[in-house]
Amino acid sequence: MGGNNRLAMLQRSTVVAPEPLLAYLIGSLGLQRKTAKTLLKHGAVAVNGRTVRQFDQSLAVGDEIAVSDARTAAAADRLRHARIKPVFEDDAMIVVEKPAGLLTVATDNEKTDTLFVRLNEYLRDVTRTARAPTSDQALVAHRLDRDTSGLVVFAKTPAAQQYLHAAWPEVEKIYLAIVVGRPESERGTITSYLTETTSLQVFSNDRETPDGRLAVTHYRVLQSRGEFSLVEVRLETGRKHQIRVHLAGLSCIVAGDRRYGAKLDPCRRLALHAQKLTLPHPTSGERISFTSRLPSAMHKLFPSWKQPTT
Repeated sequence: MGGNNRLAMLQRSTVVAPEPLLAYLIGSLGLQRKTAKTLLKHGAVAVNGRTVRQFDQSLAVGDEIAVSDARTAAAADRLRHARIKPVFEDDAMIVVEKPAGLLTVATDNEKTDTLFVRLNEYLRDVTRTARAPTSDQALVAHRLDRDTSGLVVFAKTPAAQQYLHAAWPEVEKIYLAIVVGRPESERGTITSYLTETTSLQVFSNDRETPDGRLAVTHYRVLQSRGEFSLVEVRLETGRKHQIRVHLAGLSCIVAGDRRYGAKLDPCRRLALHAQKLTLPHPTSGERISFTSRLPSAMHKLFPSWKQPTT
């Protein structure tokens, strides 16, 4: 599921004769050449629902053309240039792909450059240029570790945030991890109690402890290649460092995870990616799914792994 529903549509039309896109924008829609090129540059023109930037794109009879506000499209462009990919947005929520190395929210050591800050800058830009009133505040629904990439959901209203928090235990959360070695069993479930120390290290205990939190992780091996394995992980709970600690407990440390003892770093980053989320929509209750492609730094180790269509 994808698309950005925020971009305000200025014009919609249907092609009646074959011609290049730029010529259509100028001739059929009456736009100035400079305006048309600006719209194309900022991704404000869609053909049959897909953003097109090539001025010489061939149009066929019956193609549907949609033109958005260039300033609003430019705000979305800036978000992408900040290495954040919008996946879905409506009045209740926004789903984005976080790059590895970026905090989701502020910490004592980093308050100014986070996914939360970048996303809210984008929303404020869009609100200033949108023709209809819109929310300019993203509200945290969940988090990813700094070094984990992938899908993150933010609410757009307090009611949506409350709904997502309540529904989060029922959300299907699937990750892909590249580990050093291969688990003895092709698939399995890990259940333990996780405890965080004052040094932010997380430890796993088989038995319940006073400050331990129950963590349940399901995994299956997808592929092995050389000294590495690609593992799919489904979280039943969502605790800090849960996947990293549980996989390390199988003697299969996530590649690049120096905190938990990894000596190999083939991706030059933590090889952990939040690949899929399936959740109920805060307004309609309909279950919707979002899927993210495995980052190239990880995919190069498993080139035969078929990337999902997003």
